[in-house]
Amino acid sequence: MKKTYVFLTTLGVLAVTAIVIVALVMADNVNNQDRFSVTGSGTVYAKANIANLEVGLKTGTKKTAAQATTDSTGKMNAIIEAVKALGIEEKDIKTSGYSLNPVYNWTNDKGQELIGYEVSQDVALKIRDLNKIGDVIAKTTEKGANQIGNISFTIDDEYELKNQARELAIEKAKEKAIMIAEQSGMKLGEVKSVYENAEPYISPIAYSNAKLDMGAGVSAELSAPSIQSGQNEIKVEATLVYEVK
Repeated sequence: MKKTYVFLTTLGVLAVTAIVIVALVMADNVNNQDRFSVTGSGTVYAKANIANLEVGLKTGTKKTAAQATTDSTGKMNAIIEAVKALGIEEKDIKTSGYSLNPVYNWTNDKGQELIGYEVSQDVALKIRDLNKIGDVIAKTTEKGANQIGNISFTIDDEYELKNQARELAIEKAKEKAIMIAEQSGMKLGEVKSVYENAEPYISPIAYSNAKLDMGAGVSAELSAPSIQSGQNEIKVEATLVYEVK
């Protein structure tokens, strides 16, 4: 008798548990069915106030690693002093690459033969005065830079601009939701959740990503090129999830 009672009790607990699980699943399905989502995008434009530029040099082939390093060090120190003289602060000058490599020559008689060493070194510059971009390019080239590129334009603080773009995105999403509801006969309830997607802006490259090879024999009287920053685009997407009555 006791075993039968325990069995019936266990069976009853399992039945109640199953009913609860089914009820939760059904409630979840109902909740999912009573939701409607719509996405809007907002875009604002603003002039960039920061230029990011990479300046580098590649030495010619030197007989020893020490000679290549000495040549590179002297030229790069002169390049850094030149940009500092133009008002670029030390915090905005960052070494982005350095390599010392052997150089080989191949001949049918001797095969692979070591002929010397070369050094490649790059610094990333953050230029806060856009009027100085051309001067930076000209002066660093005069001091020995022969690889310049990867220029991009950014905005130092996009917080307020993103707020404006988000406001536009939410406004457009609401307008779209109201229009769809009117056209379909659906009745919207409260907004239950909001999702945001801020798209990063990739600025056009004024110089090649592969870098411009300025050549070792470039004239010391190189004129400053004119660089145009244009406008940056800040875009935010907002998805609103409504309750459907």
